[in-house]
Amino acid sequence: MEALYLHIDMNNFYASVECAERPELRGLPVAVAGDPAKRHGVVLAKNQIAKKYGVKTGDTVWEAQMKAPGIVFLPPHFDKYDKISKRMFGICNNYSCYVEPFGPDECWLDCTQTAKLLGGGSAIADNLRQQVKRELGITASVGVSFTKMFAKLGSDMKKPDGTTVIDRDNFRGKVWPLPAAELCGVGRSTEAKLRSMNILTIGDLAESDERVIKRMLGKPGADLRRTARGEDAGEVREAVRRRDAKSVGHGLTALRDLRTEDDIRTLVYYLSELVAARLRKYGFRAKGVAVSARSSELTRQSRQKALPYPVSSSDDIAAAALELLFSFYDGAPLRSVDVSTYMLVGECEPQQLSFFDDSLTSAKCEKLDRTIDRLRLKYGKNSVIRACHAEQDIFVNKDVGDFLPFKR
Repeated sequence: MEALYLHIDMNNFYASVECAERPELRGLPVAVAGDPAKRHGVVLAKNQIAKKYGVKTGDTVWEAQMKAPGIVFLPPHFDKYDKISKRMFGICNNYSCYVEPFGPDECWLDCTQTAKLLGGGSAIADNLRQQVKRELGITASVGVSFTKMFAKLGSDMKKPDGTTVIDRDNFRGKVWPLPAAELCGVGRSTEAKLRSMNILTIGDLAESDERVIKRMLGKPGADLRRTARGEDAGEVREAVRRRDAKSVGHGLTALRDLRTEDDIRTLVYYLSELVAARLRKYGFRAKGVAVSARSSELTRQSRQKALPYPVSSSDDIAAAALELLFSFYDGAPLRSVDVSTYMLVGECEPQQLSFFDDSLTSAKCEKLDRTIDRLRLKYGKNSVIRACHAEQDIFVNKDVGDFLPFKR
């Protein structure tokens, strides 16, 4: 039996959620953005009308205003998007128990076993779109195919509110003429390398020499070639299947380039707090910290180190991350930073403390963090914040919560 995958993508998700609750905005260009009063506020999402004016995600507020005079800016409400997202995944579970999130507004479904019962891939996709529109008030596009990545490509082809079927008979005509950068996994660096080999389209990649691709891009390149040929065998993970945690991390692209060490510390402490809170929530400590940074020129560097004892306090994680980051930071503007922890151990596992290192101080920091956790749970996430986070224009201080697509 051939696999049948669907990929659903909610159209203009944040903006669509806002507009669904405010019918007076119908017919107007709308963007969800950071504080317009701040010079560095950026567009997080836009509706279809703003998109027609040329407004793009990542545009600054003033750029969006130049493109779409009269555009309406709305502040983000991440708790609201989280609730709608979970409802969307709940709807998807009506069609398959195999649902794999790829973000808060998109996911894959494996409908191989339910296709005959529910009328086939195209019928399932149409019914899914209609149910989402009826129950959530927003539109979605769905791709249907025999591989996960072709299904994802299909969900981008008819927007808004469309179904695209890519099968073995038509994939060469529908997929291969697309630019290679459209393929999931082909970033700017990979695209540049492919372009240097005169590989411009997905079809060029599919028909390329595997040995040359592997020599230039390694195993990931060979995997991309198989994906372009429709030969990847990716599976959709069951939504209720619990994964054993191997690492806990969080990354963020800043609203503006990080140009000073204070900027970097501000973001690293924010990420470290998110990581540490989740370690404590899930009952882990970490014996290793890793950091990765991407420059404004999109070059990436990373470092990692083992710790002398397992930790779950934000100060310990931030200190290690900053030490690693400043070991290679050369003063060039940074675009994004990732902080992650690995070598996880249960918090109930005994650990040897020492009078001659910082492990006792670390234990006190962890106790303080747990107290802050309780205060934030009772009085709200902003009831206790670091002074460096009170007035900053580097990130949107959203509550990441406990929702899978927002983190790894």
